[in-house]
Amino acid sequence: MTQVTVKELAQVVDTPVERLLQQMREAGLPHTAADQVVTDSEKQALLTYLKRSHGDKLEEPRKITLQRKTTSTLKLGGSKTISVEVRKKKTFVKRSAEELEAERRRELEEQQRAAEEAARKAAEEEAARKAAEEEAARKAAAEAAAAAAQAAQQAQAADEPAPVVETAPAAAPVAERKKEEPRRPERARGVEDERRVDRKNSAHRSSLKDKNPAPRVSVRNVDEDAEGFRRGGGRGKPKLKKRNQHGFQNPTGPIVREVSIGETITVAELAQQMAVKAADVVKFMFKLGSPVTINQVLDQETAQLVAEEFGHKVKLISENALEEQLAESLKFEGGETVPRAPVVTVMGHVDHGKTSLLDYIRRTKVAAGEAGGITQHIGAYHVETDRGMVTFLDTPGHAAFTAMRARGAKATDIVILVVAADDGVMPQTEEAVQHAKAAGVPIVVAVNKIDKPEANPDNIKNGLAALDVIPEEWGGDTQFVHVSAKVGTGIDELLEAVLLQAEVLELKATPSAPGRGVVIESRLDKGRGPVATVLVQDGTLRQGDMALVGSNYGRIRAMLDENGKQIKEAGPSIPVEILGLDGTPDAGDELTVVADERKAREVALFRQGKYREVKLARQQSAKLENIFESMGQDEKKTLNIVLKTDVRGTLEALQSSLATLGNDEVQVRVIGGGVGGITESDANLALASNAVLFGFNVRADAGARKIVEQEGLDMRYYNVIYDIIDDVKKALTGMLGSDVRENILGVAEVRDVFRSPKFGAIAGCMVIEGTVYRNRPIRVLRDDVVIFEGELESLRRFKDDVAEVRSGMECGIGVKSYNDVQVGDKIEVYEKVQVARSL
Repeated sequence: MTQVTVKELAQVVDTPVERLLQQMREAGLPHTAADQVVTDSEKQALLTYLKRSHGDKLEEPRKITLQRKTTSTLKLGGSKTISVEVRKKKTFVKRSAEELEAERRRELEEQQRAAEEAARKAAEEEAARKAAEEEAARKAAAEAAAAAAQAAQQAQAADEPAPVVETAPAAAPVAERKKEEPRRPERARGVEDERRVDRKNSAHRSSLKDKNPAPRVSVRNVDEDAEGFRRGGGRGKPKLKKRNQHGFQNPTGPIVREVSIGETITVAELAQQMAVKAADVVKFMFKLGSPVTINQVLDQETAQLVAEEFGHKVKLISENALEEQLAESLKFEGGETVPRAPVVTVMGHVDHGKTSLLDYIRRTKVAAGEAGGITQHIGAYHVETDRGMVTFLDTPGHAAFTAMRARGAKATDIVILVVAADDGVMPQTEEAVQHAKAAGVPIVVAVNKIDKPEANPDNIKNGLAALDVIPEEWGGDTQFVHVSAKVGTGIDELLEAVLLQAEVLELKATPSAPGRGVVIESRLDKGRGPVATVLVQDGTLRQGDMALVGSNYGRIRAMLDENGKQIKEAGPSIPVEILGLDGTPDAGDELTVVADERKAREVALFRQGKYREVKLARQQSAKLENIFESMGQDEKKTLNIVLKTDVRGTLEALQSSLATLGNDEVQVRVIGGGVGGITESDANLALASNAVLFGFNVRADAGARKIVEQEGLDMRYYNVIYDIIDDVKKALTGMLGSDVRENILGVAEVRDVFRSPKFGAIAGCMVIEGTVYRNRPIRVLRDDVVIFEGELESLRRFKDDVAEVRSGMECGIGVKSYNDVQVGDKIEVYEKVQVARSL
């Protein structure tokens, strides 16, 4: 038994000695000094006192909890493992004698209730069985009475005595059984009534026999009231039979419903509209020879056939009924129509001065801030002039931005075609003319850089005349204005020409109508969310309006002009940035203002579903139509790219440009693209698909950078479209590998053959082309046909070994492992060179 002093115990429990001595005195222990010994029993007495003073009940624990923890390792493949920890917990509770007794009483009560319930069910089954026997006996007596009556009628017709048919004894066995069985309260009255009826029938039969020698048929009649008495189950009161106890009435005929069927409908939706089970529709389709499932999509004709076969009326609805209803609700009648400002798109070849020209008009420095000196986004600005307002759209001139220029031509009223006077008509100039003519938009040509000495305006007119853009002075309808974006020459004349063309077009708008416009560009801002640049085409767009933009919708929380200032409303021909949409719409999507948020959500979800269906159908058709082409796709090398850009238009331009790169051996596939920064999910996608991460004017977040560093992914940032296209071309060129080509170095003709005991046949040759090298592979040609390939064993000039012999010189050649050299043969010396391939 271990003993400690008061001082040691105070150190163990971490309390002052004086306080411990005070607690021991309160517990009734005789300790007064720090060096006194404390036994185990005294410790237990002190512990008991302390527990009681703190309110603890000195009882045995009634609950014990056991915890178990196991750890295992799960291998994911390779060297990656995951530790899995499983924790189990069990609790055992000790119940008191009162709880055990209460539980035992509950079990006895439940057993007693079960026994009573079983006895009650047995009694009910016995009563039902006996009632059925009585019913059967009654029916047999009724049938016998009917047969006796029919026999009596036949006997009277034939003047013969009718047979006696006694029906009462048929119920006698039942009555006898009634006497033997103990009388139950619920059956007493029914049995007494039956005996009374039997006695009356017996007396009636006796009287008939005495009065009339011809026997009569006695039939025991049981009316519905007596039937109700016999079937009654109440105590002391008869329970009469009730008819139509529920209020349900069977339908007099089949219910015909009107079934609305669109272009497609699932089996489940069709069955729900017809109020039948989906299994019945599936069964019917199986009978038609078309096995379907409950989620199978039926076309309109098949669904109409099924609905008509089930006897319902069919109402065919258009797939675009929702869009038609939206268009009908957006019709605005009334309101004053006023002239609006023209929307002018500046187009042309890259580096011909489009942005510089617009920069001079706006008196800002836009071109200085463009990456690489080229425009890579669509810019929208409106300018106040002396003759009115003009809205400008600046489009990129690079070849990759064809889709942007096409959208700019569609959203505009007038196109300013900028052509550099020192450069002439270029490919993107021709493309801009084609877009303008396809959209039916008039063109005003701005011949820029007219201040340069090498400027040649007549060359520009000749080149554009070949594209059917005829100047006015040549009898055409296109205005040509000579301008200089650097010094400002001809800017006023250009604006006057644009406004004159706008007056001819007579552009009108209704400012009081709901806003309607087109999306020029969209992006994902980290702080503000989806931001869309919209050009208002008609009506007035206000802050707080519910906007439907393509497959996106949302309430406009804020509107900004091109300078970043907040505005409350924007009229026709005004470009604005709107915030509040639920996603980044595609450039070119139409914006409409709707009054009902529910309607906007419904149409947006419908468009999203339609887009998914079209995309899925396109993928399926691609799989079916290109099945044979796809058989060789595994042999084609693919460069996978995950691309993130700052705006939607740049994403489309890069995707279309990268898709055109490659050939039959290598290809580019953009497996993931989007607007906004590079996220962790983008990095995981690149890791899973062995792709390269490209960020165009965006950066990666912390999660994505961590994955890139850990897994060693290739991630690159760009801000000029030239660079990304050039780098992808270089990567594809490296994937092509190299070709091995043969260069013929020299040809020697055999003039004579000598025999050497050391080398065998030695050919005396004259070098007729190039240079013959000793350490290069050779071919022996006879009549221009290769008969041997190998290498030289010796090359001599007279008696000296040499490394090479040039054209026009004689030499002796020994061919290794070949002695059949003849006069007139040619020995060709060549080398193999690897040549890098290119796209």
